Amino acid sequence: MAIKALLFDVFGTLVDWRTTVARDAQAIIGGDADWFAFADAWRALYEPAMERVRSGERDFIPLDKLHRENLDQVLIDFDLDYLNKDARKDLNRIWHRLDPWPDVPAGLAKLKKKRATAAQSNANIALMVDLSRHTGMTFDAILGAEVTGHYKPQRRAYTKACKMLGFKAERCMMVAAHNSDLAAAKMAGLKTAFIPRRTEYGPSQSTDLEPAQEWDFVATSLDDLAEQLNAVD
Repeated sequence: MAIKALLFDVFGTLVDWRTTVARDAQAIIGGDADWFAFADAWRALYEPAMERVRSGERDFIPLDKLHRENLDQVLIDFDLDYLNKDARKDLNRIWHRLDPWPDVPAGLAKLKKKRATAAQSNANIALMVDLSRHTGMTFDAILGAEVTGHYKPQRRAYTKACKMLGFKAERCMMVAAHNSDLAAAKMAGLKTAFIPRRTEYGPSQSTDLEPAQEWDFVATSLDDLAEQLNAVD
């Protein structure tokens, strides 16, 4: 069955959050902290914060606000809680200007020629608009958590996005560098494409180095995925 739409995970799959956060945090704060550890610590609070929303412990909250709450905790942990409101605001907006992986802008443009493309991220719309403009990434639609009202990997995060694009789940494909994201998408009926980003968490990364299941496609880059899809059209 022909694939009509591609849904893209963003953090880690399309953008290199770790390098950008570490670099920009150092520029904003200054000093000799372990900035990669700072980025890792901030990111480590990402899933627990969303899980409190998924579980119903708290109402839906856009990712920008979760990032800001998590930042306050990380600043305490790194003895940086003296930073003022303006500095914290600037730090939080790093997530709006993350750098793309080298293959992404051109590869995404190639994939967009034959299929609908959508950002299917846990990011809120304002964040994704800024990120798209900063990176040169172009999508036909920005979907994701703020649109569907569900954080991945909740099933409706995927099925509602497909419905909004006007396609059945089996006509859509989730593209991600994370096996867990693809597993949830597959359970929701979507096709799957795995693109490993083996340095997302740095040189000692130990997860998502290889496909954990037999995904529909495994590619080395977005360009490679475009070539594979063209070969089966």
